[in-house]
Amino acid sequence: MTRSLTARRLALHAAHAGASLAVHAPDLHDPFMAALPEAADIVGRRLRGALVREGLLPAAPGDRFHAFHRVEYAHAGADDPADLLPADLPGNAAGFAAELRNAVVNLAIAMARPGPRDGGDPDEAAVAAERLAVAGHNLHPCGRTRLGWDTTDVLEHDLEAGHTRVGFLAVRDDVHLGDDVGAALRAAYPELPELPPGYRLQPVHPWQRDTVLPGRYGDLLAGGLVRILDAELGAVPTAALRTLLLPAAADGGRRYVKVSLDIQVTSTRRSISIASTRNGPAVSRVLHQLVADDPDADRLLLMAETAGAAVPAGSGRDMSAILRDGLTGRLHPGERAVPGGALPLLAAGLVGEFAATTGRRDDTSAAAAFLDAYARLLLPPLLRLTVRGVALEAHLQNCLPTFTGGVPHRLAVRDFAGLRLHPGRLARAGHEVALWPASVVATGDVAVLRAKLGYTAFQAHLGELVLRLGESHGLAEDRAWRLVRAVVDETYDALGGAGRDDHAAFTAATVPHKALVRMRLAGGGDAYLPVENPLHART
Repeated sequence: MTRSLTARRLALHAAHAGASLAVHAPDLHDPFMAALPEAADIVGRRLRGALVREGLLPAAPGDRFHAFHRVEYAHAGADDPADLLPADLPGNAAGFAAELRNAVVNLAIAMARPGPRDGGDPDEAAVAAERLAVAGHNLHPCGRTRLGWDTTDVLEHDLEAGHTRVGFLAVRDDVHLGDDVGAALRAAYPELPELPPGYRLQPVHPWQRDTVLPGRYGDLLAGGLVRILDAELGAVPTAALRTLLLPAAADGGRRYVKVSLDIQVTSTRRSISIASTRNGPAVSRVLHQLVADDPDADRLLLMAETAGAAVPAGSGRDMSAILRDGLTGRLHPGERAVPGGALPLLAAGLVGEFAATTGRRDDTSAAAAFLDAYARLLLPPLLRLTVRGVALEAHLQNCLPTFTGGVPHRLAVRDFAGLRLHPGRLARAGHEVALWPASVVATGDVAVLRAKLGYTAFQAHLGELVLRLGESHGLAEDRAWRLVRAVVDETYDALGGAGRDDHAAFTAATVPHKALVRMRLAGGGDAYLPVENPLHART
């Protein structure tokens, strides 16, 4: 480490983690220390770009802006990312600085750990590929924040651990709300224990079970309303951390279970609301109905949330669980699922495969054709769903595009907790969904609906892919966004007047950008700022 790095508060966080590694994982200590400067630079570059993008830091002479007012930096310009924060920032600047340093330390631990091993079935392969995106969320400077975990927790449960467990609770019927998730799991895993009448089996993250529940719910435990069981099931942590890949079931399929995890990752504490457990299965059903009527129904693969349950005590968020379908057994021969987080890292290779499959040279024209094919996979079904009242949260972390020989084939979409539903549009399309009262996913504001899809699909998803294809294949951004605009225009032209207002909004001079740093400083919900739109006037 440089002298300036060791002289700052970041060094205190690093020293604490290093001491823990020396005891619990001594083989990682030296690689961790060596990785710290690079980890600090990665977090700092993302922070610096976000500060400029959100108007919290002035641009420097010579800064090159990309689409949606994004600027990329070759170097952070500070050894400690927190030193980049202006002195007069409003809100919780000190807390945000601690989040940034936590992100640096955990990123360095991740970088020090062995790289991913090849996966077996499609779900294992997808999780293995997620480990390639070691820095986490492609835009958030706190992509590796794990506030609430110490170093031993990171070693045991983080994505790079490669394995963890699912614990189980016995929950008495009168404090259980929702589907019998445990019964569904027992059908898939007969080795799980049967419970006496009057109790439900409920999965729980082992860290949550051991750290959160005893201190917060001693009364429920003492009264026998909730019992901690010895039973465990092996699992694999995904990039989402609270979502765990379960072993191959008795029927050969794979499933995921999303369980409450009361630590902060990026901007959010990852416990699960009662509303999410109740809405997930209902939203999955209406999505399947909507997709069945879509012209691209065979190109959209929903990873349905099939069951959800909670214990409505305390916050109501700490013992929640949602069961989700996997990919294994659902893909075609030769079809490869790529988690969106890894897509920017694998894009150059995919273009090479695409060029070979389609008889092209692996050059800029192949990259343009690949982007065109990818945009035609991603955008039309999502834009049509928005017209009908559903804006999926289609950022890279929720999407698993599939490819055959590098050619975009299908789009798998997961995690429906962050989408937005417009009841009026749904009703006009002939659908309705019974949501939990006061659910945040429901909105009567079409601007909120559009902002959800616009930020995630265009800015966070395609914006990243366009940048990386420019780096790998010299694809000019102006050309790339003309290709995307053509797909948008064609999609709405086919709808006639139904999507006229959405088309105008998505191609307006400015569009809402999710202000990730301002959100952390304010400590509230979503916040958006207008940014220049590369889709404007590109006919």
